[in-house]
Amino acid sequence: MASAILSLVVLVIAILALYSFHLAGAWRRIYVICAVIALYLNVFVLVVQAFEKVPGLEALAPTQTEPPFAIAQLVVLELFVALGIAAAKKFRNGVVHTA
Repeated sequence: MASAILSLVVLVIAILALYSFHLAGAWRRIYVICAVIALYLNVFVLVVQAFEKVPGLEALAPTQTEPPFAIAQLVVLELFVALGIAAAKKFRNGVVHTA
């Protein structure tokens, strides 16, 4: 539940950056960071759900405190940090088309 609330807060900031501030100046990077964080939180919940519902994964980490669960979450976090940095660097300049 906490990740859902946090995701909504981050998405509100991203929406403000896009539609109210039109990605001007620092709002461009704020938008990218917020979008990546929101997506990460959704994938975080996906991994939790997978370890709860997929029999093979549940056998590896039945209480979600075992190393396979921690490793999976760490890999997802590292992937999103790398993708977020790359996105923030590449999304610096450009034309913004908002409908």
